Amino acid sequence: MEIGFGFGEHIADLAIKNPRIGFIGCDPYINGVASLLAKIKYEGIENIRIFDNDVRLLFPFLPEACIERLLILFADPWPKHRHRGRRITVDDNLSEFARILANDGQLLFATDQHKFAAWSLANILRERRLQWTAHQSKDWREEPEGWTPTRYYIKARNNGKNPLYIHVK
Repeated sequence: MEIGFGFGEHIADLAIKNPRIGFIGCDPYINGVASLLAKIKYEGIENIRIFDNDVRLLFPFLPEACIERLLILFADPWPKHRHRGRRITVDDNLSEFARILANDGQLLFATDQHKFAAWSLANILRERRLQWTAHQSKDWREEPEGWTPTRYYIKARNNGKNPLYIHVK
């Protein structure tokens, strides 16, 4: 599952490389949904399902331990203090992530906003069912194996920003 798939580059690439795995893309952004649908049609992708609304509306319908891999890539950091409750890594969402992740499931959170990363990591560390897997700095500084650059990743790199990758089990 990818929450906030943007224009769908990453999830489409994963689906093409892994045709026997089912993917769920969640994003209410209509232009992004249209972009992903165009990729699905053009590439003949059959293993992606789209939820075109707020992912929090989907949580009650997902059984426990049903997601092997959860991706949150370059989510809106909602930088104003009064908007922090809208961030994807608030406690209620992290509780749901912990509930839906399979026993050996993984969550990957990537961002180029370092303050947002620190804030999110502090929240993640409070959720007792989630465990940060980093052992050394390269674990959060290097792109994961098989990484597919998204337009947000490319924009960050072009602006001299170094994304961070928080891996959680």
